[in-house]
Parts: sequence; structure tokens; C-alpha cells
Amino acid sequence: MTFGEKIKELRTEKGLSQTQLGNLIGVSMRTIRGWETEGRYPKQHDIYMKLAQALECEVSYLMGDQEAFLTDVTQQYGSRGAQQAQAILDQTAAMFAGGELSEEDQIAFLTEIQALYLDSKQRAKKFTPKKYHRNGTDE
Repeated sequence: MTFGEKIKELRTEKGLSQTQLGNLIGVSMRTIRGWETEGRYPKQHDIYMKLAQALECEVSYLMGDQEAFLTDVTQQYGSRGAQQAQAILDQTAAMFAGGELSEEDQIAFLTEIQALYLDSKQRAKKFTPKKYHRNGTDE
């Protein structure tokens, strides 16, 4: 079940409209619609917390491995880093379309790809001029 499907299911079980849910967590109805129908996801971790509270569920239920990875990448490397990470996830999913790997092996592969991506971004930082660093430091 995708993130959007989870949100829609929990929202309808609670009898909430998209607008009502948006008002509860401080986002627009358009944002809720984007999550439910367009495959989007929150960019900030605190939104997951507010959603979990409003929908009375665990954050871990809402935030699968991919969402957690993309949220972390967005916070660390901005929208460009998130676009790169999403492209990697999409290409990886295309590789599995043949269905020859078990789900467990697919998850292990995806976890390694994510770790490699984050490691390469961290290593590239030392070659990036300080003025382009997100926080302006050399950390």
C-alpha cells in the first residue's frame, strides 16, 4: 500500500475530508490531494508526526523506507538531492519489474543503494566549495 493510499484510507475511516485533514495538520487540501492521488509525500518529518496524530496511527505505518529516505535526503541536500534520489529509486524499481528477485532481496538491494547514495553525497561535500554547502560550513 502506498503512502497516499494509507492516508486516504485512514482519512475516510475517520470521516474527514481532505480539507478537514489539511486544517488539522496545517497544510492545504491541494497538498493532501497530491499525497493521495499524485504520489507525493511530505518533505518534512514533523508533517508525518502531525498526520500520525490526526489519523491516530503510528508514524512508522505512514513512513515507509522510501519516504524516510527521501525525507532525509531532502532535509540534507535539498530538492535537487531529492530529485536525484527519486530517480535512483525509480530506476531501481524498473530493474525489479521482471520479478526475478525475492522481495527480501529487493529490499536489501534498495537499502544498499540508498546507503551508497548518501555515502557518495557525503564524500562529494569535501570537493564542493563552502558557499554551496547547505549550512555554509565544512561539516
